[in-house]
Amino acid sequence: MPRPTYPKRTSKRQIAVAKGFRSGLEDKVAGDLDNAGVPYTYESFKITYEIPARLAKYTPDFRLLSNGIIIETKGQFVTADRQKHKLIKEQNPDLDIRLVFSRSGTRISKQSQTTYAMWCETHGFLYADKSIPQAWIDEPPTAGRVEALNAILNSQTKAKKS
Repeated sequence: MPRPTYPKRTSKRQIAVAKGFRSGLEDKVAGDLDNAGVPYTYESFKITYEIPARLAKYTPDFRLLSNGIIIETKGQFVTADRQKHKLIKEQNPDLDIRLVFSRSGTRISKQSQTTYAMWCETHGFLYADKSIPQAWIDEPPTAGRVEALNAILNSQTKAKKS
């Protein structure tokens, strides 16, 4: 079967896309298979796989030494930050991370009615606007919070010594 001709200004990719392929190379390989009489299917099934987890590090903005509360300040609270904080909370449930926003009434996106404050309430984060509330500063330490924080600090100290 002869291949159709196209005007010279049409790129190989444009021609391939018009035939249902994603690239000029896919179109070329399909043509080679056709010319060789080799039966094949194109993108006819999917293979499921898991993207492996990667170890990441988070450096909190502030740690209140008197009570172990961790403070993260945010002007913008983008999707990556929200995902990160959810993961940190899931994996370190005894840490007490609180958020201070420039404005907690800001919506998480133009398309969403959810504000930073609503997100925090949904996901169990305490938050404030513009500054750390005095009540947080005066709050006494809890055993769980201090133990969780000490476990992290001790593991980092051991890692530095080795």
